[in-house]
Amino acid sequence: MSYRSAPIDGGVVGATPLATESIGDSVRSLEPLVLSLLVLAVVGLAVGGWWVVRWFRRPPGAQLQRLLATHDEVTVLMHPNPDPDAMSCAMGVAAIADAVDTDAELQYAGEIRHQENRAFRTVLELEMDAIDASSQLAADPVVLVDHNTPRGFTGAQTVEPIAVVDHHPGNGAGTKFTDVRTDYGAASTIIVEYLEEIGATLDDGEGSGPEVSPELATGLLYGIQSDTNHLTNGCSRAEFDACATLFSGIDEDLLDRIANPQVSDDVLRVKATAITEKRIEGPFAVCDVGEIGNVDAIPQAADELMHLEGVTAVVVYGEHDGTIHLSGRSRDDRVHMGEALRHAISDIPMASAGGHARMGGGQLSIDHMNGIGPSDGISRDEFEERLFSAMAGER
Repeated sequence: MSYRSAPIDGGVVGATPLATESIGDSVRSLEPLVLSLLVLAVVGLAVGGWWVVRWFRRPPGAQLQRLLATHDEVTVLMHPNPDPDAMSCAMGVAAIADAVDTDAELQYAGEIRHQENRAFRTVLELEMDAIDASSQLAADPVVLVDHNTPRGFTGAQTVEPIAVVDHHPGNGAGTKFTDVRTDYGAASTIIVEYLEEIGATLDDGEGSGPEVSPELATGLLYGIQSDTNHLTNGCSRAEFDACATLFSGIDEDLLDRIANPQVSDDVLRVKATAITEKRIEGPFAVCDVGEIGNVDAIPQAADELMHLEGVTAVVVYGEHDGTIHLSGRSRDDRVHMGEALRHAISDIPMASAGGHARMGGGQLSIDHMNGIGPSDGISRDEFEERLFSAMAGER
């Protein structure tokens, strides 16, 4: 097809009537069916594009709720041995699901041993089920909260979550929805934002979404506080905003009962060992608390050592059931605790460690530490030297 052009209106070039007639003839020459298909395709693209834009413009809370609404039942899965942040996140997702008539079953692997965690569950009367295998999951659609890779139970590697809500580093993702904010101090903060985004009734008595009960408000507030050491460690502005949003809806009696549980003799003994048997080099402290019956005492002992004047980073480790459990804390800008622990165990087979800048944890098999497998093994003294070197940035 050819066009002839001529100057129009003082030199502007445009198509002549001959060219216009050629276009019209070409369009009229098309078969009616082909033309109809072209029109439908254009309309389909326009409508599809509109829905895509509309979906991605929805805030994350609305996207998650829309996803939950497509299922009759979902499993909300917490990480092994869940803490208040994980449990409060699960409560929040269940409330969002309930608003769209989706049943949510709360499940976890491992045990709830830490007195704070047990108090949280008991005081808020949470219905949660422990699982040992993927076959025990209440429903196939799984939502992960406060972790992004299923772990801690048989068949965990076969589970493909539809959604992930987390604040920890990692490569895990949901097949339909992923929201991992590593700059946040707590995953509960994300849930509070979701509730606001779907119009939940929080502190002002107004809203079109689910009502936030005193138990849920208290749980979310304590979840944020526990993961940020009472808003003093690893916070973003979002944590303070979320706590301000929740404050008027909490139950102070419930909060006090969760925050001040009784402490077992075992935990006090481990703390005392950490204080009296610690090894200090410069601003760093390391302590082997020996064989213990409650692994949750280790992070509590690490928290205790952080109160020592002049100490800016600590690692406490102990043995339970053939495994060394590590817990580290840092308020030193030079020490990224998660990376330090990861480097310290990097060449020990079957060992794992990681975490945030301010806190981290890990596990390693005693047999592999002693030399089973491809490694030569290392002694406890050598291991402690590794920890000090890693905190100093020398490893």
